[in-house]
Amino acid sequence: MEVEQIKHLVDYGIIGLLILMSILTFALGIERALFYRSVNLRRYKHKLALELDLSRKLGTIATIGSNAPYIGLLGTVLAIILTFYIIGDKQNDIDTGEIMKNLALALKATAAGLFVAIPATVIYNTLLGKVDRLIANWEILQDEQQSQKELFS
Repeated sequence: MEVEQIKHLVDYGIIGLLILMSILTFALGIERALFYRSVNLRRYKHKLALELDLSRKLGTIATIGSNAPYIGLLGTVLAIILTFYIIGDKQNDIDTGEIMKNLALALKATAAGLFVAIPATVIYNTLLGKVDRLIANWEILQDEQQSQKELFS
């Protein structure tokens, strides 16, 4: 693989994938938040049906949050390999500016991975808390309905 191909792989491939993951995370987070706002707890007769509907797509957000740093790390490793290749190829005439640019590319990939992972994890945990509150509200609703049935029987 050529030096320029590796640079493009890190710059466009890795960073592009992380941008796509970030967009997906925010889109799913917004979709879930809107769904949670409009959910009708009275419609659910079984707790498991409610849990299935509430937890849908949360796994994708969690997966993005846990894997984005690894994708950033892959970009970092590729950029460092590129830097070593450049140093090895030009032993007598090392351009420190080019070396620094490639190391900056490596750090950019790491930062991008963290930039995606941190919000994804926050979004996941926030939505999971909302799921827990909705399930608790459903259980309270079920207890109240049971109490009313017993009262009128």
